[in-house]
Parts: sequence; structure tokens; C-alpha cells
Amino acid sequence: MYIRILFIFLLAIVIGLSGLNTPVNAAGSSDDEPSKSDVDFASGKSALKAGNYKLAIRNFQRVIETNPNNADALNYLGYSYRKMGNFKVSLPYYKKALAINPGHRGAREYLGELYLQTGNLKAAKAQLEKLDSLCTFGCEEFDDLKKAITTYETKK
Repeated sequence: MYIRILFIFLLAIVIGLSGLNTPVNAAGSSDDEPSKSDVDFASGKSALKAGNYKLAIRNFQRVIETNPNNADALNYLGYSYRKMGNFKVSLPYYKKALAINPGHRGAREYLGELYLQTGNLKAAKAQLEKLDSLCTFGCEEFDDLKKAITTYETKK
């Protein structure tokens, strides 16, 4: 009998505690609804993955209209323009992303790749050095830029 009462008591506690992690929102409110900027950012990333750089640009432009200091969106704008071959438009986006966040590894990698595409090996290597100092234990951005530089040098 004692075990049965103890079991029921413990079961009641477990059931009662299981509801503590459930968020309670007022009617019509939700913290889970993404902002328009979040939706545009996600749509931009999807467009990038699909290789639709024009659509990505439209989405990331909307993100920076809302948040002009979004270094990720600025980086992806630079990336999109670079992939379309528009290097002059690409460059300022990378530079602005790095002005906002000098430790932005993606912008450093992509800027280095832009420098390679425009024949500026010295500037690409400078970005690699900065990535080396940012990536204490190594990182994908460093590895990718190093590989791109090695490929560039072998083709010369």
C-alpha cells in the first residue's frame, strides 16, 4: 500500500512539473513569430543556396533597410554581387560588414576571394592572415581561403 501511495504521489509531481516548461502567452501574442527581417534573411539564404543571387539581393536589401548594421546581410549582399560578377558593387558591402564586425570570418573569407578574382593576391593573403589570428584552432573560412589562394597560385 505504501509503495502504491508513493508511486501516485511521484506521478502527480512529475505530471505537475511537466507543465512548467510550457510557455504561456496572452491571446494573439507569440514570441515565436519571426519578424519580417528574419523572414527576409531566411529567404535570402534559401535563394543563395539555390544560386538565385538576384532574389537573394532583394531579400538582403530588405533586411538592411530594417537593420542597416546587420553584418551578415551585408556580407551576403557582397557575396551575391560577387557571384554575379559585379565586383565593384560587392566590395563596399564586405567593407561595411567588416566595419561593423571586424571579426566576421565569412566576410574576411569572401573579401579574400574577391581580391583573388580581381588579381590582388597580396590583399587576399592579408585577409588570410587576419583569419589566422581570428581562428585560433582553425576554421572553415581560413581553410577555404587558403585553398583558394593555393589554387590561384598554381594557375599563375
